[in-house]
Amino acid sequence: MDYTSVRDIATLESRLAEPPARLVETMRRLNGDLLILGAGGKMGPSLCEMGIRAINASGKPRCVTAVSTFSMPGIRERLETAGVRTLQCNLLDAGAVDALPDAENVIFMAGRKFGSTGAEWLTWAENVLMPGLVGRRYRNARIVSFSTGSIYPLEPVDSGGSTEQTPPEPVGDYAMSCVGRERIFDYCARELQARVLQLRLNYAVELRYGVLVDVASRVWAGLPVDLTMGHFNCVWQAYANAVALMSLELASSPPAILNVTGPETISVRSLAQQFGERMGKKPVFTGQEAPTALLANASKCHQLFGPPNVSLDTLIGWTADWIMAGQEIWSKPTHYETRDGKF
Repeated sequence: MDYTSVRDIATLESRLAEPPARLVETMRRLNGDLLILGAGGKMGPSLCEMGIRAINASGKPRCVTAVSTFSMPGIRERLETAGVRTLQCNLLDAGAVDALPDAENVIFMAGRKFGSTGAEWLTWAENVLMPGLVGRRYRNARIVSFSTGSIYPLEPVDSGGSTEQTPPEPVGDYAMSCVGRERIFDYCARELQARVLQLRLNYAVELRYGVLVDVASRVWAGLPVDLTMGHFNCVWQAYANAVALMSLELASSPPAILNVTGPETISVRSLAQQFGERMGKKPVFTGQEAPTALLANASKCHQLFGPPNVSLDTLIGWTADWIMAGQEIWSKPTHYETRDGKF
């Protein structure tokens, strides 16, 4: 693949959905249909497309079904065109989960983060009640459940980040409900013999949203860049999606855990300065770096699946060019600077 530039949305979406050869081999080994729950969000559409492309390339065609409320216009039609079956429903509706088709492989992406403060009950329903319904319904399946590095404690910035063995220390209702989601899937794995992998993701990025876009957009606009959470991890979204799909083979009882992010501990200040150099701008800063940050160590993931296939330097270059060209970005800030757990 040519990584020299990404100049339009069609190229971007094609690269986000391109399956690596290793994923094609995974799909050749796996049996059964693939069901993606919560498929209409930021990552879901490209994961669905990557899944169907990998399955088709494997020579073992089978059904890929995407389930979502599909509130974003055009997503359902795009997936249908790609060969993905779509079902529109709210998984919390009475009987909705029981009415879903059988599948041997389930990716659980549904959940709620932003807007949690002030509507905590809905966050807990989506992040805890819903997994219970899904885990019982698909107790005979392999389940990869998207979780988050937000459940970890803040770590010293030179620590290398939390590993899969680090005990959770969630702050705020969102992070606590995410631990709740993991505990419910733990129950399903240990008591109902479901095979589960908890995928703890730290900041997937592409060119329309993510921490890199947040920082680059502020540098380009001359707005202050917040240094309060002075360091973070991120990873190219296509890599995260490929790992999620390949991790179906790692689902187990008792459940497995896998951190997914890039290898670098990224300095927000340094990142803003790099964007400034590329954009001909002088970054403006507010706040001061804390000695700790929300960081994860994904060494296990990199050992299993190899390092991310797009480097941080490449992502910085792509993002700078995308922003300066006035290409589409989504108004979905990550709030990476949040340290009190309120989203």
